[in-house]
Amino acid sequence: GVQTCALPISKPAHWVAVTASSVGTFYRCPAPHQPPFVEVGAKVQANDTLCLIEVMKMFTGMTSPIEGSVAEILVADATLVEHGQVLMYLEPV
Repeated sequence: GVQTCALPISKPAHWVAVTASSVGTFYRCPAPHQPPFVEVGAKVQANDTLCLIEVMKMFTGMTSPIEGSVAEILVADATLVEHGQVLMYLEPV
């Protein structure tokens, strides 16, 4: 059989990456049993909270750098993330 390599699908150049500010646990929701801050397709304003990063019981809100919409969420809720890891992509207005 022929081996084919799956090439990563490149993101549109105008999409804006939201990256983790530190190593920690990524949370999509403000608290258990509450809806996520954002879903794919959600409209966001600059400085809206998109998610939380938790480090040793300290929660840091990750905010939107732009006005736009959530294009893609790359990380599952309650996942350990690395500093600088892309959490989600936003599409500018």
